[in-house]
Amino acid sequence: MATFLYKLGRLSFRRRHLVALIWVALLTLAGVGAASAPAAGNSSFSIPGTEAQKAFDLLEQRFPGTSADGATARVVFKAPSGEKMTDPGNKATVQDTVKELSDGSEVVRVTDPYRAKAVSKDGTIAYAQVSYKVSGMELDDAAKDALKDSAEHARKAGLTVEIGGDALQAVPHTGSSEVIGIAVAAVVLVITFGSLVAAGLPLLTALIGVGIGVSAITGLASALDLGSTTSTLAMMIGLAVGIDYALFIVSRYRAELAEGREREEAAGRAVGTAGSAVVFAGLTVVIALVGLSVVNIPMLTKMGIAAAGTVAIAVLIALTMIPALLGYAGRKVKPMGEKSKLRGRAKKPDEPGEQGKQAKPNLGTRWASFVVRRPLAVLLLGVIGLGAAAVPATSLELGLPDDGSQPTSTTQRRAYDLLSEGFGPGFNGPLMVVVDAKDSDDPKAVFTETGDEIKGLKDVVSVTPAQPNKAGDTATITVIPGSQPSSVTTENLVHGIRDAGADIKADTDANVLVTGSTAMNIDVSEKLNDALVPYLVLVVGLAFLLLIVVFRSILVPLKAALGFLLSVMAALGAVVAVFQWGWLSGLMGVEQTGPVMSMMPIFMVGVVFGLAMDYEVFLVTRMREAYVHGEKPAQAVVTGFRHGARVVTAAAVIMMAVFAGFIGSSESMVKMIGFGLAIAVFFDAFIVRMAIVPAVLALLGRKAWWLPKWLDRALPNVDVEGEGLRAASGDDDGDRELVRV
Repeated sequence: MATFLYKLGRLSFRRRHLVALIWVALLTLAGVGAASAPAAGNSSFSIPGTEAQKAFDLLEQRFPGTSADGATARVVFKAPSGEKMTDPGNKATVQDTVKELSDGSEVVRVTDPYRAKAVSKDGTIAYAQVSYKVSGMELDDAAKDALKDSAEHARKAGLTVEIGGDALQAVPHTGSSEVIGIAVAAVVLVITFGSLVAAGLPLLTALIGVGIGVSAITGLASALDLGSTTSTLAMMIGLAVGIDYALFIVSRYRAELAEGREREEAAGRAVGTAGSAVVFAGLTVVIALVGLSVVNIPMLTKMGIAAAGTVAIAVLIALTMIPALLGYAGRKVKPMGEKSKLRGRAKKPDEPGEQGKQAKPNLGTRWASFVVRRPLAVLLLGVIGLGAAAVPATSLELGLPDDGSQPTSTTQRRAYDLLSEGFGPGFNGPLMVVVDAKDSDDPKAVFTETGDEIKGLKDVVSVTPAQPNKAGDTATITVIPGSQPSSVTTENLVHGIRDAGADIKADTDANVLVTGSTAMNIDVSEKLNDALVPYLVLVVGLAFLLLIVVFRSILVPLKAALGFLLSVMAALGAVVAVFQWGWLSGLMGVEQTGPVMSMMPIFMVGVVFGLAMDYEVFLVTRMREAYVHGEKPAQAVVTGFRHGARVVTAAAVIMMAVFAGFIGSSESMVKMIGFGLAIAVFFDAFIVRMAIVPAVLALLGRKAWWLPKWLDRALPNVDVEGEGLRAASGDDDGDRELVRV
């Protein structure tokens, strides 16, 4: 592989005009496609195989004309202090509002609070429910404006009016913090390279790659039913890996220049060596993201594949456009250690310092030497520290965000609070029970029996009479729990209804299904929990095999996988502490604590595993490179840190900055993922890879690189270290000390 990538790097350097033209053309094509594509609607959320999804599908069949995924709005009214909603003036205002709301062309129906008995017991709060033909993201701006105007007219009449539901759903924004993340990445690159030109190359190529990826996602969003979160996460991951992959190749290029090679040759060798690590690092990320499809949640699958496509683009750009841009930059990208305008001249490793002494070892060398001398103490300290950070994960509660997780400044959150105040905490999470009595002899009796059974269960506040369809073979029953939607008590109620439904089916052959957003959340959590172990086995297993090929070792990939588990558990503990317990919630902009998003654990496992393997590949390949060239195991660890620690540190800081930039998002899911990935990169890069990995390798010694002879013969030789390039050029690495990176 190194030889092929070496040729590709030289070709891209020579044919830089053609390479640049191709990538600019692709960016233009993707941009035009995104601009001309129809606007994407709200991505449909389906969970195949779950009871809640089966009930939704049944509703579409038995209740034609109803839109199960259509937008809804709850217009909540509160009377002024000392008044009631049943007072003649307030009642007239509400009825005028209901009439005004009914005039919209996309409105299916509007319930009158007084006819639907949607007035609280104390008479101070009432609500009207508006149902639309299309989803919240597809709703016309005119319909949203009409909804807001109707509420404003009622406010002018003296009522407090708030609007809940998904009708006012907006595309999430990330805010200025995303730009700050990119700015931090730029500063780190300038400090690392000491050159504005060299620092600009990774940023430029990463932005081009993300531009192509996100534009392609936008262009295909309508056709493939991709939600807005898909492009946001693709941008988040694409920026991070795009900058990092380019950073490693530019760093290796400068090191090759410092060894005295011509620029085209240096570009070829940088792509042949660091580029090989980029390919395998990118493969681990792609495997982890595409592997999300085993969960069988379409939205999660699409998110994973879209992000994986952006990572693949980042790899291709790093391998081709970086050497092309290095050709354009010419002498503006200086060899490692050469004087730059931004900082003084750094001494080369073999350059004598004062009084004939060798140059002072860099920080990476000093740290690695310390770890090699005290491996057991460093290992124990790292494991205990991560274990302590993981403790909160033992109280992890899963759920999906609703209006209760919105900031208190939003009308959706205020409507949620008013409904809880007037009708109880369970009112915001009603359960819809669908009774399929098609095979029953007496459907009406089954509907009545089902309602009576549900009324006898704990934590049930109210049960509406069954509403049958025109055929009379299927009915819906709305159940209001006594507890809030995300509580364990409500989850137990859902299981209680399903258990009662099993008994009814045995007696009457009627199917009783529970659905609604609350039931769907419960089913999602259970499905994700069930899929977590198979997903781990698949992704970690494939990556383990891939790393065996890269490192030609059994214990090194095993150590990499175990270290990943430590970092991801610690990151989950941090997420629980902030978003569930409320620690530092003000600093993170978390206004409402609650359950962790159901998809968070498995999504974090997928993404963090791929990113963790990035640092493993980049750092440990340098160690193996030194080891196969004759250094002792402990010295190989120090050599690997001397060459790679500084760049890996810069890469980790950049990735953390990019992820942390998304903490400012208005969408709680993106905010949580941004924080989770940022803290996971910190744990993995600075504790696992920088402390635990060298400690374990020092303890294992030569055993770390052991591989059975039969397996050694069977494995393909991918030559990540670029040994073939050295042999072809006649380099004698025994007399050459590699330049510090």
